[in-house]
Amino acid sequence: MKKKVIIFFFLLLIVVIGACLYTYKDHRDIATEKGSYTIAATEIFSEFRTNENVANAKYLDKTIEVTGDLSNIDVATKSIVINDKLFATFKEGIPKTLQSNSKIKIKGRFIGYDALVEELKMDQCVLETP
Repeated sequence: MKKKVIIFFFLLLIVVIGACLYTYKDHRDIATEKGSYTIAATEIFSEFRTNENVANAKYLDKTIEVTGDLSNIDVATKSIVINDKLFATFKEGIPKTLQSNSKIKIKGRFIGYDALVEELKMDQCVLETP
């Protein structure tokens, strides 16, 4: 009987440790990840307009690199808008080298498409060299 109790607690300990390791994984570091796709903002927007479900399966929660023209900069919220269609927030802050209406390439995590306002969304972005 004593051996069964010891084995039970040992197995329970293994399950608890496994659950903790699964639950408290390290966070992703988007800046060091290799981009799954490199695409223009207008192209990815077109894919979502054509078939949102297919595009979601392809891009959602993936690290992607996006190029386009910088439409808007908001330093207070650490965000930019590319081609009036892609809203992106930076992890650290807006680089001081950014200027409106310039070509830009960013890397970040794609978090979704808002069909109501027809806007793509990314977060944890970093500036890439074009």
